[in-house]
Amino acid sequence: MSGFLGAGAAVFRRELRVALRRPAEWLQPLVFYGLIALLFPLGVAPGDPALVIFAPAIIWVGALLSALLGVERLFRSDLDDGTLEQLLLADAPLGLLVGAKLAAHWLLTAAPLIVIAPVLGYGLGLAAGPIEVLTLSLLLGTPTLIFTGGFAAALTVGAPRAGILLPILVLPMMTPAVIFGGGAVRAASAGLPPDAPLYFLAALLALSVTLLPLAASGALRNAME
Repeated sequence: MSGFLGAGAAVFRRELRVALRRPAEWLQPLVFYGLIALLFPLGVAPGDPALVIFAPAIIWVGALLSALLGVERLFRSDLDDGTLEQLLLADAPLGLLVGAKLAAHWLLTAAPLIVIAPVLGYGLGLAAGPIEVLTLSLLLGTPTLIFTGGFAAALTVGAPRAGILLPILVLPMMTPAVIFGGGAVRAASAGLPPDAPLYFLAALLALSVTLLPLAASGALRNAME
């Protein structure tokens, strides 16, 4: 068991080292996320109360679109340089290695979004309570976005035009996280308890972390056969 965990940790560290050599790949989602949240208010009148109403949707849709930016490259580079074959031949379960890879991708691309979300929420007019719920909802929901995107990337890793196919596959699967995440913030803004949407996000998180790496590993095996 410790050997399997060590293999997963090695994959996690490798992903971080590779990302440090390509800073543009993990900085791009952060910049894109900030641009969405900062440019959207330019389309409404100053002080328009509708901005506060739409703020949860703006931030959550920005997180979804940012998560889509690097999805296609998740396993494509591993396929091209032979790393994917080495993962398939490893003694550790492939699902564990895929989960470690996706966890590293979440740390690099989604965790920074959670850090700057309170600043963006404040800029969009959210109060302190809804901002806290927003941060918690992103903490619970962004892993679902990343793991769902990883599963879709595994399904299309061998497809010649995955860039066109990926959004069609992944957007319907990511939509529940966006609905419940935005719903939790709207409930907090209205003075209602946000517990129910947050519980749904937690349930989606548990299902995504436990099931999607296994499903992605099966898709990768099929792609290599």
